[in-house]
Order: sequence, then structure tokens, then C-alpha cells
Amino acid sequence: MADVHTSAIRSKNMRAIRTQDTAIETRLAELLAERGFSYRVQDKTLPGKPDFVLENPQAIIFVHGCFWHHHDCYLFKVPATRTEFWMNKISGNVTRDKRFIDQLSASGWRVLVVWECALRGKHKLADEAISARLEEWLFAGEGNAEIDWQGIHLMRERPA
Repeated sequence: MADVHTSAIRSKNMRAIRTQDTAIETRLAELLAERGFSYRVQDKTLPGKPDFVLENPQAIIFVHGCFWHHHDCYLFKVPATRTEFWMNKISGNVTRDKRFIDQLSASGWRVLVVWECALRGKHKLADEAISARLEEWLFAGEGNAEIDWQGIHLMRERPA
């Protein structure tokens, strides 16, 4: 299927995609604040410039878009045009994510990935469910995890 936009329009659309303060990050920030957690955002001194850094309990939270970070869920669709280009780009993102998580873990941080599908879409979790999972993980004090539309899980090894 051919792209319905010209190259210039597609380029303009792609440049408009934000890298911080996205709707899903804003939603998670509100949930953390409502629960009384203090955090820093987009800390450039840490690998991967984490979306949220909670000093005590030494926890990192990344909010990942399902398309850009290749989450195996209903929100991820293989692009119909320039498929090889996009899959190479997304594969690079997955490889980089794994490297950052490994570096943070080696430095004593626990890492949580909150996937876009948990925060938006037809199967999103209710705010109360997300808040409960966040608290559960933050107070458990061990291991890396991820929250998606199915709930919270220990972080799975993802192929690069």
C-alpha cells in the first residue's frame, strides 16, 4: 500500500511527534503525584534519560510507546510502507532500551517500563489499577518489571 502523504508531508508529521511531555507521560506523572511520589523527569545524567527518576526507592520508570519500542500488543502494527527501514529503526530502539536497562540495573537502579497500551487504547487500565501496580512495584523493592494492558509482569527478555 502506497503512502497517502507526500514525502514532505510525512516528514513534517514525523517531526511533530514529541519525545517528552507526551500525553502518556503526563498521565503517569499525574498518577505518581496523586500518590505523593516525588520524582525528577528526563534526567540526562542517567543512561537513556529516564522519564521518571524516584531517588527513594532508587527506581526508574520509562514510558514506552508500543510502536516505537516494539511492544507485542494490539497497538503495534508493522508499517505497510518502508517496512525494512522502520523495522530496522525500531529494532535499534529495542537494542538501545535493553542496553540502558542493563546499565541502570548494574548501577543499582530498579527499572519499570510502563507501556502505552496500559495508558491508552481500547484495553487501557483504569487509573486506580495503574496506581496500584505502581505502588506494588515501588514498595516490593526488587526486580525490574513492566506494566501493560494485561497488568504488571517481571521484565521479560526481549530479542534485540
